Amino acid sequence: MKFLRRDCTRYSKFGKGRGKKAKWRAPKGRDNKMREKKKGYSAVVSIGYGKDKKITPVVINNIRELENANKEQFLVIGNVGKKKQIEMVKKAKELGLELKNINIEAYLKKLSKENKKWI
Repeated sequence: MKFLRRDCTRYSKFGKGRGKKAKWRAPKGRDNKMREKKKGYSAVVSIGYGKDKKITPVVINNIRELENANKEQFLVIGNVGKKKQIEMVKKAKELGLELKNINIEAYLKKLSKENKKWI
């Protein structure tokens, strides 16, 4: 859930049409309905909006980390070169792991069409 500052849709200085400017600021006014958590107003940051631990991504940067990973984890290949990425994709297919940012079958098929030297 993305928490936005109060009136960010009204004023450009609070982020209207300027995504980076629309940062969270806690509502502080005495009569502020958002601070009072009234129905119909935007959500306020509070306990209970935390991320689920299962869907927190685990960034994989080498084959050793890939071998130690579980099938239940949310695996994402990190910022690595093409050669290492190909090795990691092949190993993931071999281990039966699912990568969330790469479709293994389509990636290997694309590589085989592109160039025979990678496979």
